[in-house]
Order: sequence, then C-alpha cells, then structure tokens
Amino acid sequence: MNAKTETVAEIENLCVDIDGRRIVDGVSLRVRPGTVTALVGASGSGKTTTGLALLGEYPDGARVSGEVRVPEGLVGYVPQHPGAVLNPARRIDALLTDIARAQMRHLPRRERRAAAKERVLKALADAQLPDTEALLKRYPHQLSGGQQQRVVLAQALLLGARVVVADEPTTGLDPLTKHHVADQLRSVARQGIAVVLLSHDLDVVRALADEILVLRHGQVVESGPAERIWLAPRHPYTSELLAQCPECATEERGDPGSTVLHLTHPGLQARHGRSVVLRVPELTLRAGECLAVVGRSGSGKTTLGRCLAGLHRDHDGTLTLDGSPLPRSLRTRTREQLAAVQYVFQDAKAAFDEHRTVLDQVARTAVRLRALAEADARAESLTTLTGLGLTEELVRRRPGRLSGGELQRAALARALLARPRVLVCDEITSGLDAVTRRALLDRLARLLHDRNEDLSLVLITHDLDTASLATRIVVLDDGELVDQGPARQVLAAFDRRGERSGAVTT
Repeated sequence: MNAKTETVAEIENLCVDIDGRRIVDGVSLRVRPGTVTALVGASGSGKTTTGLALLGEYPDGARVSGEVRVPEGLVGYVPQHPGAVLNPARRIDALLTDIARAQMRHLPRRERRAAAKERVLKALADAQLPDTEALLKRYPHQLSGGQQQRVVLAQALLLGARVVVADEPTTGLDPLTKHHVADQLRSVARQGIAVVLLSHDLDVVRALADEILVLRHGQVVESGPAERIWLAPRHPYTSELLAQCPECATEERGDPGSTVLHLTHPGLQARHGRSVVLRVPELTLRAGECLAVVGRSGSGKTTLGRCLAGLHRDHDGTLTLDGSPLPRSLRTRTREQLAAVQYVFQDAKAAFDEHRTVLDQVARTAVRLRALAEADARAESLTTLTGLGLTEELVRRRPGRLSGGELQRAALARALLARPRVLVCDEITSGLDAVTRRALLDRLARLLHDRNEDLSLVLITHDLDTASLATRIVVLDDGELVDQGPARQVLAAFDRRGERSGAVTT
C-alpha cells in the first residue's frame, strides 16, 4: 500500500463551543504521511482551533465533541511566534540535547551522549538549521524569527513527531524568509512526516499544499486536492479567497495580447555621464501584461524604467509605442504619448507639491493630459482616490499631512487619471507595511483584470512577493539583462537561499 494512502491523524465531526458560541462546527479531516494539508480561511475561521485539536489542546472553558485520532504517535507544533515556546534561559544546544538524551535512555550513559549528538545534528539538518558552534551557543532571543522557527521544528523532529502543525508560519516574514520556510516544510514532508499548514498566505499554500480545506465561520465550505481547488473552486467563498491571490488573478487573464511597448534592435544602452550603466538588447511589453523588473540595488532597474518613461534620455536605442516611434525625452513627447506612459515614483512625497492639496494635483493630470474640464477632472479624481481607500477629507489636505502609504496611493491615482497604456511603478511597495502593501498589490491586480488589454504594467522591484504579481519577469544584474521568462519559471530558478545565482538579492 502507498504510504500516502494511510492516515496518521484524523478529525471527525469536531465541534468546539465557547460561551455558547460555536467556533468550530463539524470539521473533519484526514492527514496522510508525506503530504501537506492546508487549512485556509480568514482570521476567526477556526483554523488554529482545529490544528491545536490534533495536539489535544482547546481554549479554556471550551465544550468539545467529535473525535480526534492520532494513532501513530506525537504531533509537533510550530507556532506563529516560536520564541514564546523556547526557554529563554537555555542555549540552543542545551534545548535540543536534553530532548535527544531523553530519547536515548535505553542506551548506556557513555553511548547516550554520542547518540544524542548524532540525533541533534540530524534534526538540525532536517530543519535546515546550520549546526555552527556559534549558533548553538546562542540563546533564543539572539536568533532571528526564522531561526527560532527552525529550532522549534528541530525539537518536534527530535521527539519523533509523525505530524507537524505549522500555524501561520510565514506571517510577517519577508519574501525570502517565506521561501526558506516553504523549503523547510517541503523537506519535512519528503521525510514522510505529515504537515498540517494553517495559513491565510495563499502564495505559500499554493507552493506547498497537496490537500486544502477552506474554512469559514468554523465550517469547512470546500475541501479537496489542491490542484482541483486552484483550477475549479466550487464554493463562492473559495473563489473570493483565490481572487485575493495576485498570482491566481494573473494566470486567469490568459495570454497577453499585441505588442504595446517595444525596444527594437540593437537595444538600449544607457549612460550616466561617460559610464554605461545599462545594456538591454531587447524588451517587449504586451497588451494586458504585467512585467516585473527585478534585481539587486544598483542593477539598473530604475534606469530602465526611467528610459521607458522618457525621464532618462541619455541612451541609445529605439522605443516604439503601438508600433510608432516614442521619443527618448518626455520633453519631445506629445500629450497623447505623455498620457500613454505614466511613471509612479518610489518617493511619493517628493513627487508632490507641498503647497497644493492632493486632490488638486491629481485632478491636474486629467486637465493637462486629457483636456477635461476642471470640475469633471476633480470628480473623476475623487472617485479614483476613494477607490484606493483615501477619504475625501484626507485628499483635500496638503501632502505633508498624509502618510507615506497614503501618498503612494495618491501617486498611483494621479497616474491612473491619465488613462495610460503603460504604467511604470518604481518600488512602490517598499517602505509600506504588510497590510498596505498587499492592498496596493491587490488593487494593481484588479486594475489589470478590469482594464483587460487597455493597461500594461511594469513593476520595478526587488521584492519577490511583489514580482509574483507579474506575467513575466526580467532580471537585471550589474546593468545587464541576465534572464527573462514566465514569472513562475524565473521564480522557480531561485535557489534555497532565495537567490537566483546571485542575480537577485533582496
């Protein structure tokens, strides 16, 4: 029998009530060895309560019914905040060695130490935690969140866990650390250990899950193989969840259309003074496409974006827009060409006049580039701004009274008022908190979907989470184009450290 058809843990018709309120309502699941079972849903959907039931733990005062069966032994738990479950007074070496020795009590004392050390080293390797002397001598508070997480995972492996429950393991982590976490959990599953992933991070779920249960208000509204749920969700709530995943939204859009912006032979060679800082032999942006330009700081990403927008004219190369030549400098572009290619700056504050209200400055774009009457421009501006989550009271203020995230959304609104064919966004998510960043990315994904082939997007970023919105990715390194291709293919080329042959470092 295939090991993956066996069951190492099972929940049947679990109900949990607290103070007369049902927080888990009839949940059932079966966990198989070597697989990743993901429980997804919004906060309060019952994910954590269901996951902790596998450990026999419930909230204080809870009334519980149903069955939980874990016949094959221990269940390990990796919490969202791993530092809270590590003894702050013990070094990492001592934390792990104590557990290993307890498992070796049947051996003579002399053999026990060597066997325990061997088990610790294996657990460290399985948890992808380097066994350096310096790290093992540290206390938990001297480790990063990702390292603490791997220590907790190593503890579970030392205890012989057949099931590992990972509770929101990627929340608050940067994209590269997310890749590390996904690799760790994938490695654990390859060892035949079942992983139960509790997460609202759909990018991580998509990368890992074999089976998915979608929870809402404590109930399973849909479950099944991950591939089927991604491709053909059956419940409206599942479709609503998947619509929040930028990568899913991008894939649903299908093949891009005709060429909008094209860098023709012999390509682009940009200079700062006498130094050549960027060489791009060819570049094509198609209708309705999102193209991410990624690379480390100083790789030439911003220079490329500025060349496309006419902000950097010291370059060779011919650009065409819808097949017609596009002047290098915005000073010589027509009003229609200026409107067609819009640029959103990384430093939104510097892009606004501090003496005029935000609403006035956003409306001015429609007046200047589309010849709208001032009243119509203000009305359309207000609609666009409020659609990005900015209140009327807020946008009637001067820029200095808005936060960085609010100004970034206002800058996006101003560019959209031109109704561009191409929108170049330069690191517009850097410096934003996770919630604001996700909201902005979701808005861009919806724009691409709603505008169909009327809008194409160039995302300049070093953030892999942002790049996952793209249809295609271009990789720059030291002023050279070193790779380009479909987003999934390029992202898959990143190694376990989150770098693609050193070309992208975030």
